[in-house]
Amino acid sequence: MTAESIEERIAVIILAAGKGTRMRSRSAKVLHSVAGRPMILYVIDAAVHIAGGNVVVVIGTQAEEVRALVTDYADVEFAVQKNQLGTGHAAMCALPALGADVEHVVVLCGDVPLITPKTLDRLVRSHISLNPAITILGARIDDPSGYGRIKQKADGAVERIVEQADATDEEKKINTVNTGIYCINREFLRTALARIGSDNAQNEMYLTDIVGIAAEAGKKIELLLCSDSSEMCGINTRDDLERVEAIILGNEKP
Repeated sequence: MTAESIEERIAVIILAAGKGTRMRSRSAKVLHSVAGRPMILYVIDAAVHIAGGNVVVVIGTQAEEVRALVTDYADVEFAVQKNQLGTGHAAMCALPALGADVEHVVVLCGDVPLITPKTLDRLVRSHISLNPAITILGARIDDPSGYGRIKQKADGAVERIVEQADATDEEKKINTVNTGIYCINREFLRTALARIGSDNAQNEMYLTDIVGIAAEAGKKIELLLCSDSSEMCGINTRDDLERVEAIILGNEKP
């Protein structure tokens, strides 16, 4: 299968509407610079590599500033999330902007500047080859604190993703974690998003809930482990930003 044929069937949704409250800044989180560049531009580079112009950026906080920055850099589409109702709601806002020929959707966060085109290419090719409803990009890390845990059955089948705030003490011991990056069958994404609610600790629509919906419906779910867990480092605080910047600049080993 050629890169061109894959690109035509794939779209990327980048979730970039959040406020980034823990950054303690008036700027939208994705506008903060990492090693001299706004963090979202790193993610745009990776997205365009696998999907060309089939990229939808979900904006909300300082929407016009983010739109202006990205528009000057790349030819992509935008969707506006007016109210911060969670990642599931953000993905829902992006659906109408997807091209008619798109069959599979990669979901990325705008605050993971270390994600590489190589990893996304591996995710997409695995997903297309195995043809599940969802392929989750996961990682195994020594300290899973703060991450959603990927709960699996005894045979390794993915059961659901449990967010940190909703996890039991036993679930918090799981060290296979969700990176927040997925490749999803477009039609399944559409139907699953319509079923998610906000009955959780954050009162938000979690995109992760579509994993449980898939499992309950007997849909195929694949888990692909990230070979370099540093790629999943999200930036939520100033300390996170400094750590990621050090990795980019080569001052810290991943």
